[in-house]
Amino acid sequence: MRDDAPQPSAALMSAADAPQAAATQAPAIEIPPVTLFVCTTCKVADAAPDMPPAGSDLFEALQALATGDATLDQVAVHPVKCLGNCKRGLSAALIHRDGWTYVFGDLAPTSGEDLLTGARLFLTSTDGILPWRGRPDVLKRNMVARVPPLAFSPPSS
Repeated sequence: MRDDAPQPSAALMSAADAPQAAATQAPAIEIPPVTLFVCTTCKVADAAPDMPPAGSDLFEALQALATGDATLDQVAVHPVKCLGNCKRGLSAALIHRDGWTYVFGDLAPTSGEDLLTGARLFLTSTDGILPWRGRPDVLKRNMVARVPPLAFSPPSS
């Protein structure tokens, strides 16, 4: 294969191509059990156009709250420029490595502790679903979407 040629997916590769493809794949990255993405470009409703995005404030608050908290050692907190939920900003997404993804909107710059409580709760999940019991109210009322994991297959009937 040429170096600049598109690489075929594993399902389409012949046995002869497999060793070369394996050699060009990026090294595996370790994915934490729970990841929290916070939209840093979100603005609160009725914010003046010249105001900085409150999503950045939420992200910074989360970082400060999570620092030194040993219960959050298995939680990654990352900024993201947009979650595409602009009409319901501030927004965040909570992802379980082996489970579901939850998108929340209408958050406040002070919702950091609620998001971290949700992340701690998600760490206890044995089925990849964010438990309802113990979930902060803001994470009950403000859920925008629940996305199944990539490996999801509906139960057969």
